[in-house]
Amino acid sequence: MAPKSTVYKVNLQIADMDRHYYAEHPLTIAQHPSETDTRMMVRLLAFALNASETLQFSKGLCVDDEAELWDVDLSGVVDLWVEFGQADEKWLRKASGRAKQVVLYTYGGRSVPIWWQQNQSILSRFKNLKVVNIPEQAVEQLAGFVGRNMAIQVNINEGQVWLSNADMSVLVEPEVLQ
Repeated sequence: MAPKSTVYKVNLQIADMDRHYYAEHPLTIAQHPSETDTRMMVRLLAFALNASETLQFSKGLCVDDEAELWDVDLSGVVDLWVEFGQADEKWLRKASGRAKQVVLYTYGGRSVPIWWQQNQSILSRFKNLKVVNIPEQAVEQLAGFVGRNMAIQVNINEGQVWLSNADMSVLVEPEVLQ
């Protein structure tokens, strides 16, 4: 019998001064059995950075033709497609063809600069692709928030992201690669 996903409830309060977006999002996040806590928290961070009333998590890792996080309008047009990790060029080409904007959030420390050096020239062809690296230390700290029920406040100002709860706070300074 295959292991089942772990379900987390998150109350995410977002104050994004850069985009003038202020909202509370009650979320249910399913963590695939093969997904680490840090990767799940990078997905949650990406939600906060791109939050809107229509942004949603898709069916997840098991679905080949959907983003893990996306913003689809009422007519079915994909406004935003969000990917994670060190994605394959073919997959990003497909996403770039289907969505108005694609954002790739990389994480993983020392392997990211090597991956970026190998893929930068190829990925620069995609004009609707943004590549953002989340520093390794911040990713590791984000895992400290993980609990079955989370209440996290996110404050975004001048590119800096502060995440906090009753017990801790973490500063994330995403690095835009493209």
